[in-house]
Amino acid sequence: MNIPFMKHLAELDFSLATMVRHGYNQASPRRIRLCTRLFSVALGATLLGIVASRSLAADSTTITTANLIEEMTDLAGMAEFPKPAYTCKQFSSYDRKSKSPANPTQEDWFANADHGQYLRVENRASRQEYVMMDAPGPGAVVRIWSANPEGTIRIYLDGSETPVIETPMTDLLGGKFAGLPRPISGEYSRGWNLYFPIPYAKSCKITSDKGKFYYHVNYRTYEPGTRVETFGRAQLQSLAGRIEKLRERLDKPRGGSGGYSGQVQDFETLLVAGDTFSQEFYGPMAFTRAIVRVTAKNREAALRGVIVRVKFDGHTCIEAPIGDFFGSGPGHNVYAALPLGMTPEGEMYCHWLMPFKNSATVELLNYTSEDVRIEGELAMKDYTWTESSMHFHAKWRVQWDVPTRPMIDWNYLTAKGRGVFAGVSFTIDNPVKDWWGEGDEKIYVDGETFPSHFGTGTEDYFGYAWCWPGLFTHAYHAQPRCDGPGNYGRTSVNRFHIIDRIPFTTDFKFDMELWHWHADCRVNMGIVAYWYARPGASDAFQPIHSKDAVVRPIPAYTPPRVTDAIEGETMRILKVTGQATPQDWSGLSNEKHLWWHAGMKPGDTLTVAFPASKTGKYRVFGNFVQARDYGIHQLAINGKRTGDPIDFYKTEVRPTKEILLGEFELKAGDNEFSVTVVGANEKAEKAYMFGLDYLLLKPVN
Repeated sequence: MNIPFMKHLAELDFSLATMVRHGYNQASPRRIRLCTRLFSVALGATLLGIVASRSLAADSTTITTANLIEEMTDLAGMAEFPKPAYTCKQFSSYDRKSKSPANPTQEDWFANADHGQYLRVENRASRQEYVMMDAPGPGAVVRIWSANPEGTIRIYLDGSETPVIETPMTDLLGGKFAGLPRPISGEYSRGWNLYFPIPYAKSCKITSDKGKFYYHVNYRTYEPGTRVETFGRAQLQSLAGRIEKLRERLDKPRGGSGGYSGQVQDFETLLVAGDTFSQEFYGPMAFTRAIVRVTAKNREAALRGVIVRVKFDGHTCIEAPIGDFFGSGPGHNVYAALPLGMTPEGEMYCHWLMPFKNSATVELLNYTSEDVRIEGELAMKDYTWTESSMHFHAKWRVQWDVPTRPMIDWNYLTAKGRGVFAGVSFTIDNPVKDWWGEGDEKIYVDGETFPSHFGTGTEDYFGYAWCWPGLFTHAYHAQPRCDGPGNYGRTSVNRFHIIDRIPFTTDFKFDMELWHWHADCRVNMGIVAYWYARPGASDAFQPIHSKDAVVRPIPAYTPPRVTDAIEGETMRILKVTGQATPQDWSGLSNEKHLWWHAGMKPGDTLTVAFPASKTGKYRVFGNFVQARDYGIHQLAINGKRTGDPIDFYKTEVRPTKEILLGEFELKAGDNEFSVTVVGANEKAEKAYMFGLDYLLLKPVN
């Protein structure tokens, strides 16, 4: 506080009050001169104070790489509506045939050619550059993702013809770019992610000199007049200390809630089946950290069947199964993210900041048939509630037996009010091995009729790629459960929007396409959405009922098989050039085939043995695999050709229809099936590969 300035104001107040009380004309000339002098001093001090405060305000709201780095781990800042205000949107390679939800067919709204799509192609020097992003400032890039990064990525800022970053895309997104190590960037289950802010004052354009890949670019655009210090490559060196601290924090996100834990209260309760536990807290306060341990005979059922419900200032803001609330379900699935996680020791932690102005009510409802013990600790601190403060929200929705056709947009969150979207955790029960997540995210903000986030696949939104079943964990996203084989069974994924949070001022809607490879099955899906909102906000979630707070059984996986088929992968190899090995592939009998590959050339032969139950004449059928690198092959049974050579080229991997190879005399026991390389289709990659799904024998009467 400016003490001399306040003294001048006090003197001025006294002098002016004297003049008013006695009348200006009655004031002495000395008093008038003193008042005039004091007024001048006070006015000057006031103007200086205004200028200084404006300067400080401008400095405090200048967006820099340094303060954006701090935002990447500042969970406390999530509870305040952003100032200066900004929008967060996305450029991506989504299929441009998707134009309107008014006619939701597979050919348009659910179009799936989500790669190789760009704003335009520019000719620059001796090369072409594919423009991935082009946006006016002031703004900042906050995330770049790709499933198959290729070529050189170039980032041009503020209209410069010289890129601030020019490097192989695999280096920038793969943790190999100098100054941006893993986990700031890196590959996770075949998804390549860069989480590092790149601010710009006037504009940003991002290009690649290769054109056939998938990508997302998430970016902020600040309100006009916001001061932004444009990123420069030299900042990676000058900010090396901050970047190293960021790396350490993202590498070990379990390590605390950012230094704002406050006072800690231990708790323990035995929650009897069907009972409810409740506790009141009075504000203004904020919950800063929670650690919870759940003990029960059937822990997976308890984590789904115990519901946590929290009211802030009289509004139900949290309602979810306790396990799903902590970011994964059903069950305890180990992962470590910045706001939430489940530890190998059996603890679940929460670092979301949850402020309230007057009161908070925490309830635990046991919908299971068994007693459940819940213990842990809750940290809280005093909190100053402001006009920018927001309540934390987390709510769960489940839907059972959802058919995979027709394709639909399945809602993750619909909310009204003023707030910030902060992430989701998603679970699915998949009754087949086929991929369930071909669908794209579609996020609408503040009345948009076309989504400002339009993605390229569900796994792409969650930061991995290629429907990869491998588990991974990162500070911002994870796949902590995928039962398998393949994508069969239960899968749990999550993503938390911290630096890429999405503000909204009136409304927010997040849909995810249900686009399943298998057109005739039913799935169970559940979602917990996380967001902050000012008091008075509303959402479309319904209260949780006991019938939904369960874990439904999934039968053990049995691969589909063609009755009486002789599976190629089981046949004994008699002769081979190169390699012949079993390979998994959905859509085939037993979901495998015998894959002949590795170094073949025209004239090479594969011979395998297959059995017949008795001597006789049989009609022999075969089912095979087609792909872009498969060859033209001559087939034979016991040395007799089955007909003309068959071309197994196809642009996509797929099985042939069952082919009648002819009628043959077979002996009881082993017979020989042989394949000889003849050549390859002119469009094919010349690898000459071959895949035998099965042979089927039908006796000729």
